[in-house]
Amino acid sequence: MEPKSKSFQLIWGIALMLAGIGVFFRIPEIMPKIQTIPVFADMIPFITFCFYVMGLLLIGGGGQKIFRHFRKDNQE
Repeated sequence: MEPKSKSFQLIWGIALMLAGIGVFFRIPEIMPKIQTIPVFADMIPFITFCFYVMGLLLIGGGGQKIFRHFRKDNQE
């Protein structure tokens, strides 16, 4: 892998993790607004679950990219 690609993958992994953490901080702020929409009022537990899963996937994907970046650096 080229050095530019390596650093881009590290930056992308960090960005994914930060986006996932941001989702966790944003959920409590946005859920009351979603509850005011009549169509979504009955599905609040499912919507909350989906947001938390999305946050976990973002954090997991970013962590995986960061882990692979440093693991490859140590092997080379």
